[in-house]
Amino acid sequence: MKANLKVSLIRHTPDVEKLIASAAKLCYSQVGIDSIEEGLTNESTDKFLDKLMSMGHESPIEHATFTFAVEGVSRVLTHQLVRHRIASYSQQSQRYVKLEQFEYIIPPAIEEDEEAKKVFINAMEQDQKSYNKIIDILLEKKQRKYLEKGYTEKQTKMMAEKTVIEDARYVFPNACETKIVVSMNARTLFNFFKHRCCNRAQWEIRELATEMLRQAKKVAPTLFKYCGPNCLNEPCPEGKMTCGQIKEVREKFKNL
Repeated sequence: MKANLKVSLIRHTPDVEKLIASAAKLCYSQVGIDSIEEGLTNESTDKFLDKLMSMGHESPIEHATFTFAVEGVSRVLTHQLVRHRIASYSQQSQRYVKLEQFEYIIPPAIEEDEEAKKVFINAMEQDQKSYNKIIDILLEKKQRKYLEKGYTEKQTKMMAEKTVIEDARYVFPNACETKIVVSMNARTLFNFFKHRCCNRAQWEIRELATEMLRQAKKVAPTLFKYCGPNCLNEPCPEGKMTCGQIKEVREKFKNL
């Protein structure tokens, strides 16, 4: 079954922009910690934070953390996502979760081509059949071994299924749908958006990054005002590999 992207910003640092402004204030004034938040109205916080972001002073934003729950993405995407190492991840395990009917992600180019889509879906269906067949073949043998070792029927069923599905999962494709919770501090998010919102990023992770940025902007609009791909505020760094759409990209992300 085809899966669709779903993203939810489930937690973030409370009063996130005021927190960052308070931390930055300590850098530039003689104020002590007892009065670190004095005078930081909504207006002054926005003004101060906007100045910090336009200057590129990013160290104070590491105090802010955002947690996203994501589903309807492929293992292709999460293999890329976890390369952003200053982050925390919790991903649904194929070792502990038996997939009675796995969902999958269809790339747009395949979705749009009837012949290619037919081949693709056939491959997904065959993978599910192979997964189920391997489980059927191995499960009885595993259960018999555990019973011979003196385990109860309940223990046997639980342990046998776990050891079987952790091997059967090897037949699943990169397209297999997965779910993941990811937490990043704001500075890591800045870096993530710079690389993954770019038109040259892989299409699936670009969609994820753009949606994450859209939701982050709703709760911290000043903090993420200048966020987006590298070309949003500077010349495109891709050289001859540029997408050639810098005007359209800038318009899109400034109005996201």
